[in-house]
Amino acid sequence: MIKKLSLKNNYYYIICAVFVCALFISSCSKKQPQAPVAVPPQPPKEIVPPKPIQKQVSTALRLPPPPTNQFDFSNKKDPFKPFVAVKMEPKNSPDKIKITLRNALPIHSFDVSQFKLIGLITGGRESQAMVTDPSGKGYVLKVGMLIGKNDGKIVSINSSGVDILEQFRDDNGRVRKENIKLSLPRKQ
Repeated sequence: MIKKLSLKNNYYYIICAVFVCALFISSCSKKQPQAPVAVPPQPPKEIVPPKPIQKQVSTALRLPPPPTNQFDFSNKKDPFKPFVAVKMEPKNSPDKIKITLRNALPIHSFDVSQFKLIGLITGGRESQAMVTDPSGKGYVLKVGMLIGKNDGKIVSINSSGVDILEQFRDDNGRVRKENIKLSLPRKQ
């Protein structure tokens, strides 16, 4: 009986035959192994680190060390010291300070008799009056305020006018009290 061989089986036999031939050829070489040559032992080598490929370069500037007395500013000008020296005046007494502050206001630069009463507001919690100075500037007055050169104190404000009490020293040094009444001008 004849068996029909498949193509697949033929390839298998061919590959096996090539493999056996290659094995046979490689084992039939005429070369014989030579005897090993004795190598004298070498002393152990020092381990040397590999050299860097590029030289390391620092970007920092190398400055000389600072002098030991680097922060001595004793011979320098003080930047916080003012250019102009302000002279301090001796302290005045509280009375003098009050007088200078009062004289700074225009209401204290005229005599009481020079003021003109132009209006009154009475009947509320606190009565008020309006006066004008000789230059025409108006001021609103309340009880307890000071007016005039001699510090006249406003004692009362009523429908008849404004009562002012002035205390001042005369030429002899005595304290004098003077009552001054400002009233509304009469209609004509």
